[in-house]
Amino acid sequence: MEQDVHKNADRFLGFADVYDCARPKCPDKVKEIILMYLGESPSVVVDLGCGTGLSTTIWSDVSNKVIGIEPSNDMIKLAREKASDLGNVSYVSGFSDSTRLENSSADIVTCSQSFHWMNPETTLNEVSRILKEGGVFAVYDCDWPPVCNWKAEFEYATLFEKVSEIESRYIDIQSHPVKFDKENHLANIKNSRCFRYVREIVFSNTETCNAERFIGIALSQGGLQSILKNNADEIYPFILAYTERIEEIFGTSEFEIDFCYRMRIGVK
Repeated sequence: MEQDVHKNADRFLGFADVYDCARPKCPDKVKEIILMYLGESPSVVVDLGCGTGLSTTIWSDVSNKVIGIEPSNDMIKLAREKASDLGNVSYVSGFSDSTRLENSSADIVTCSQSFHWMNPETTLNEVSRILKEGGVFAVYDCDWPPVCNWKAEFEYATLFEKVSEIESRYIDIQSHPVKFDKENHLANIKNSRCFRYVREIVFSNTETCNAERFIGIALSQGGLQSILKNNADEIYPFILAYTERIEEIFGTSEFEIDFCYRMRIGVK
């Protein structure tokens, strides 16, 4: 049976502000690596599943045109508000496999924390269609939680064990999203035969954090938000316990965290 990934957009309704404040911005390393493989300054960069634009605006200083494509109305509304003063950045409401962009129009196409919500076959065909010869496709994801403190990481893991357990019991929650395994990203890109060169690159990026943001990182996860929408009473006590414990661990201090990234590159 064909899987309808378009309904995944509903999973990201109602928490754009939390998402935007807690999630990591696109690391400079992403831009450095992609530009190295492209070998020149891009004219057009397309960011698929761009969310609130955290992975989009980083390209505004090197590309003539930057286009973010996002199906969630909440996310794209905030992205547009944030980029109102950037004349070369625009956002289009749409899906990864139906961008409505011209053939061979993009130098770079990226997917940040989003490719696992897309049908890989139809998306890769669309990427190949809009990407110029020699253009670069990059999928990159970070691991959760970020590296910082084993006690805090333990509390995060404990909370999401409960999230997984609740998801397994409630069909309306479990069956809602269509999700593709991140472990298959590299193989899917290779098997598409759309790219002459494919590889995986691993790196980390350091950011500043505090207790509020670390709590927000958990609240920005779609699985947790789906449970809040469908069965909030059961998860609330666990969120409260997590919040209290993280505040106890970190207090009012600021500290560094490392987001560990895996990026899959395809050169057309």
